[in-house]
Amino acid sequence: MLWHVPAAETPSGPVTDEDLQLATRVSLIIPAYNEAKRIRPLLLSLRDQDVQPGEIRLVDDGSTDETAAIAYAEGLVVLSTEQLNLDWVGKSRACWHGAQTAGGDWLLFLDADTRLDQPDSLRRILRTFAKLGGRGGLSLQPHHSIIRLYESLSMVFNIVVMAGMGVFTPWGGRLHGIGLFGPCLICDRCDYFSVGGHAAIHNQIMDDLALGRLFQQFNLPVFNRSGRGTVSFRMYPEGFLSLFAGWTKNFASGATATHHLVLSLLILWICSGYSTMTLLIKAILSDQGIWLITAVFFYIFYAVLIGRLGNLCGRFPIFLPLFFPFLLIFFTLVFIRSLIQTRQLHTVRWRGRNIRP
Repeated sequence: MLWHVPAAETPSGPVTDEDLQLATRVSLIIPAYNEAKRIRPLLLSLRDQDVQPGEIRLVDDGSTDETAAIAYAEGLVVLSTEQLNLDWVGKSRACWHGAQTAGGDWLLFLDADTRLDQPDSLRRILRTFAKLGGRGGLSLQPHHSIIRLYESLSMVFNIVVMAGMGVFTPWGGRLHGIGLFGPCLICDRCDYFSVGGHAAIHNQIMDDLALGRLFQQFNLPVFNRSGRGTVSFRMYPEGFLSLFAGWTKNFASGATATHHLVLSLLILWICSGYSTMTLLIKAILSDQGIWLITAVFFYIFYAVLIGRLGNLCGRFPIFLPLFFPFLLIFFTLVFIRSLIQTRQLHTVRWRGRNIRP
């Protein structure tokens, strides 16, 4: 599932004239809704970049906290979506408004809870996109940073998000990816508007996947990379309930878009984890040495496997894979709840807003 996971290009040497020219071409757009507690790491990391984008725009999507004030204090251009009167799903309204007012040849969308890990992170993103031709779209899935223990419950979700994209498999380009990652996405401005941009997918809760598919429908290239070493995020720092609600919001919707072969492999992988857990329990109860040794072997093997996959997606505690049964059970419960919320009730609540998938 995660056979080959390339990261962004790593620049060698000091900043070049080409780097400076690429930076002036890009408009950085930050869609934000009530991000006052999460946006400072991104703003600080932007300040530390060895090249600066042509412009940075924060689009405040009706925040009721100090998001806009913090951005103003950092010298950012702050836009508001309140006057647009558009009843769109998710962050599409903010992204569209930012793109319409941006002047760069390239549009770089960064979620407010991300951060650029290195002083040359922006250069890495721009060089990678330029090397790929500078057309269509490129996205990087941020590496997941863990601070509090409950955040580790996101390990399986991160693995499924990366694997579900369908571009990191042993089949490589023979499987079409299902879209783009949303937290860090760069695209050509002309290509963006030629396909309709976020306005064309304004009713999609998974706007990143929808935008990627839109590019593909117009025969424009779509590329995905790991953000390891370049861009990271800390997911749902507000607490366990926020993490539970956040993954519930859109996970079932994303699963339905996954390629059937990749989805089958993911289901098989998760079921094998449950089988391993069941085998160990039965072996302990049977009190037969050979069965216990066999069960422990498979348990450790699966723990090592899930640990390796998790390391491709984030920085998780080294002991965490040994508790993979709890991770799988939590994943299953959230997925079932997401199915009920999105497929039966047709509404989910997120940060005080009701969202209709």
